[in-house]
Amino acid sequence: MAEKRQDSGFTVTDRRLFTEDGELRKGVAAETEPPKAAAPSTSAPPAKETEPKVNPVAPFPAAQADEVAGRDMPVPPSAAEQQAQADAYRESSKDLDSRVELSGRSAKEFEMTFERFLASLYMTAMLQLGLMHEQGGQPRIDIIGARQTIDTLALLAEKTKGNLTPTEETFLQNSLYEVRMAYVEVTNALSRPPQPGAATGTSGR
Repeated sequence: MAEKRQDSGFTVTDRRLFTEDGELRKGVAAETEPPKAAAPSTSAPPAKETEPKVNPVAPFPAAQADEVAGRDMPVPPSAAEQQAQADAYRESSKDLDSRVELSGRSAKEFEMTFERFLASLYMTAMLQLGLMHEQGGQPRIDIIGARQTIDTLALLAEKTKGNLTPTEETFLQNSLYEVRMAYVEVTNALSRPPQPGAATGTSGR
């Protein structure tokens, strides 16, 4: 893999599996088994106009994630490398905090907490369900993305069981309940056939 030596005396090893464009890095491919022949395409046909449009910025494909998980993962960074990167990150964060403070805002406004992390997932799910939208924008429905975001919340609830404060646990369970309920309501509405006279406002006879 590509290595880059900085002036600080420690070596930084690029251990990312993918490039900025989403391509599998050549160095990773060289360390793993030879690539297999591509399987025939089994993608579904284009969606009809009546189906909800999926956000082109799709979440990480499950098939690609499974493929990466099955590979021989690179050797993890050493304790010294981890510490060096953590120190560099803290120094960079201090510089950013100083600039934020000079602008008249508190750096604590941008500190990440577990509740803020959950809130970001909650809002993402609501945006994907079309129940919220950015100011000046139009609602967009991304059912697949919403389901994966909701499943992420469920995964967090499972993996953090017994390790959360009462406040964090309540926040997580309430968020998960609300987004699941919203998902069911939206999917039911999308699958419901149009009512007679809905377009003209007249009732059927």
